[in-house]
Amino acid sequence: MPGIRESAFAPALTFAFEIRARLAPTLHVGHGEGERTEFTPITGGTVDGPLLRGTVLPGGGDWSSTRGRVCELDARYLLQAEDGAVIDIVNRGYYHEGADSPDQHDGDLRVTETGVYYRTSPTFRTDAPAHRWLAETVFVGLAREVEADVVAIRMYALA
Repeated sequence: MPGIRESAFAPALTFAFEIRARLAPTLHVGHGEGERTEFTPITGGTVDGPLLRGTVLPGGGDWSSTRGRVCELDARYLLQAEDGAVIDIVNRGYYHEGADSPDQHDGDLRVTETGVYYRTSPTFRTDAPAHRWLAETVFVGLAREVEADVVAIRMYALA
């Protein structure tokens, strides 16, 4: 990344879970000078990983604003853990294509594709004691399209 100096210190990321959100067709909201605004409904999905399992509840969505080649994402939806607890997620991030984005793997799984920057910064809310740790942890999400109507977001907890 231009202007960013590398440091010998690298924060540790721990894979927590992956969200696979099913999407309905995107709805055009409007556009202004050099900007396009859209809404993509989230119709359900799954949550699976070592630290959280459950489902994505239908009814949320992603409001996106595209300016030039950069799409700013602002998604809000609900997760339901296997124990029935409901968890609110606000997941903001960016999507753009460009040669400076590397191909990245987590073991054998390709979690990012060369030339595609698709990252999120989620925050969670819940009063369920078993899942309170979600609201007290910083996460990084690496997103990728897995089907025409499914986006997978691998959530990594920052140590």
